[in-house]
Formats: sequence, structure tokens, C-alpha cells
Amino acid sequence: MNKLKIVALLLVLGVAACKQKPQQVAIQQNKAYYTCSMHPQVHEEHPGNCPICGMKLIKVELTGTVGANSDKITLTATQLQLAGIQIDTVRDENIGNEKTLTGKVTTNENTAAELSARIAGRVQQLFVRTVGEKITIGQPVYSIYSEDLQEAEKEYLLAKQQQKILHNPDVDYQQLISAAENKLQLWGLSAAQIKNLATSGKVSATTTVLSKVGGTVSDISVHEGDYVTEGMTILKTQALNNLWIEAQLYASDAGNYKENDQVSVSFPDLNGQVIRGKVAFVNPELSEASKVDLIRVSIPNPQGLIRPGMLAYIAVSSKGNRSLAVPASAILTSGKGNMVWVKNKNGSFSAKMVTLGSGNSTYVSVLSGLSPGDIVVTNGAYLLNSEAIFKNGDKG
Repeated sequence: MNKLKIVALLLVLGVAACKQKPQQVAIQQNKAYYTCSMHPQVHEEHPGNCPICGMKLIKVELTGTVGANSDKITLTATQLQLAGIQIDTVRDENIGNEKTLTGKVTTNENTAAELSARIAGRVQQLFVRTVGEKITIGQPVYSIYSEDLQEAEKEYLLAKQQQKILHNPDVDYQQLISAAENKLQLWGLSAAQIKNLATSGKVSATTTVLSKVGGTVSDISVHEGDYVTEGMTILKTQALNNLWIEAQLYASDAGNYKENDQVSVSFPDLNGQVIRGKVAFVNPELSEASKVDLIRVSIPNPQGLIRPGMLAYIAVSSKGNRSLAVPASAILTSGKGNMVWVKNKNGSFSAKMVTLGSGNSTYVSVLSGLSPGDIVVTNGAYLLNSEAIFKNGDKG
């Protein structure tokens, strides 16, 4: 009899445990976790750095917008940015044989800028000291002691004072004030600085020079205590939101490239990420020694992930073989087949199985599963897939 009671008790406890288990799973699924945009297989419960690459982990919150059995993933704008989600539109693309060039990322010299001294003097203090620092227009760069600038400030204040006191009808005081003000502006003072000078009525020993350029500092040419002359370079900047990739090719291949051609560029340092670039320049002159030509490709860099000095592969397909295609970087392969993540009209993401045909390392033709105009995830698909598995389990 006692044995029967014990068995019955165990059955009751087992049923209770089974009822509680889904609730525990649901609680775990509502928790946030931290992952790496480059290695989405990393799942940590606390913030920190990726154990594989050392990058800062991003937070992924499992909110109620995605149910336990939902096939859609919704990310906030912040999560999309941190995860580096990139998308592309399914359309006809060239899937012919590819030729790959090896190139190097460089700065775009068309975006280079230089801040020069407007007037001679001694640099008292530098406010921008580090190469790689980002500066904006209007930001203080250095302070200068300049006797010429002090005299110009005194002329301006004197003209303002004479206008108030003398009232000589034969003198155009406003013209004198405007001439003195224009001189100060030519020598680097901003309108706000001139207004403050007029308000205070005092000439300061040093003047702060504000930046007329913006970007990332690539070179600093002066130190504190240096004497500068008019026109002398103070610093140089580069805008890193658009970069160049320079590569060399044989003269026999130069005819396959022309300016404004669209090419695909991948970066081994960024886990093979592929972006679109445009041929900006093909050197019409060949190198005498090696008979090679220089090609330059312009690429966007809105997130700042691509850095000068990185290795890059430029891929160009042979012309004449076009088909509805999907970027190769968007394809995920599992035991069930090939899959891509598609962005829905409401901003969520869904996984779709696709049937693929021939292609190259950049684009693969789509036989079924996608339509022209569909938007697919080209970077960050592994992160979405990892989150789907974390929520719903691996159904492959």
C-alpha cells in the first residue's frame, strides 16, 4: 500500500514539473542577452566584450513583439545600428564569371582638408593634440599670441568708440567699423568672437582660433610654443565616411573597367562583408617598369567600420549573364537547405527558404522563394538566425 502511495506521489510531482517547465522557458525567453555583431553565436547574460574578437557586446532584448512560436524578429533602431544590419534589394544582377583584384583601403583625397594659419604669431595652447581625433567646424583648435591681431582688435574697438563719442558728420564711422570687422574675419575671428569683443571692449592677450574644417585629424604640424607664419599648415583632416580602394591590374585587363562601373567589394577583416562600390578612376598611364595600371574604387563608410589600411577584394563579373539574384552574403545554409532573411513592410524580419541556381562569389541566381523588389539582409543575417534559434529552438 505504501509503495502505491509513493508511486502516485511521484506521478503527481512529474505532472506538476511538466506544467511548470513551459513557464520557466517563457521567463528565460523574455530575458535580454548580449551578443557580438561579428560572432552572433556568442550569447552572454551580462555586458562585456566578445571572447573571440574583443568587440563590445550588443544588447538584444526579447520583448513581447515576438511570440514564442513567431517566425518574425523585430529589432529596435538602436539594435539594428549596433548589430550592423545591412540590406539589399533583390534584382537582376550579373552572375557571370568573376575576376578578383586585391586592393588596399585608403583615404579619399577629395575629402581632405587643411587648416592654415591666417596670421603670424606664437601658438600658446593646442586644443587638438591627437591624430585620429574627430573635429567639427567651429571647434577650438589652438590659441595664438599675435601683436598684429591685437592691433586689429584695437582698431575695431576704436572705430566703435569714435562712432559713439565724436559724431563727426564728415566721417563714415560705419565704413570704418565694417573695414576693421572684415579684417578680423579674414584673420580668423568668428562673428560670435567679434560680437564678444565689442561687448567686452577689451583686447585679450591671446585669441582662440576656431576650426574652419571638419573631419578626422590625419596630421598635426605644430606644437605649443611654435611660431607660425601666415599660410602655414596647422593640421590636416580626412572625412572617413567615404573611402577609396586602390588596386593594380595588368594593362590587358584595363579595358574591362571604366569609370562609374558598379563593383562588389569584400573585406576579410570584417568577416567577408560585401558592399557596393563604384569605379572612380582608371589611370590612363601605365607604369613603365611593370606595365600595370592603377584602378581606384569609391566606397561608402557610413558606420565607420572600414578603416584605411584594410585589405579588400574587388570583384567584377563578365558581362552578358544576368539573372534575378541575391547577394551571396545573404545566404544561410542549414540541414533544411538555403535560407535568407527578408525585411517585411512593418520593419520585422522573416526567414525564407530559397532555391538557388548558378552564380559567383558575389551574386547567386534565385530560382524560387524570392521576387524582384524583396529586401534581404546582407550583413547581420547570422545574428537574426541566432536570435530565432534562441527564441524558438533549432528546428533544422
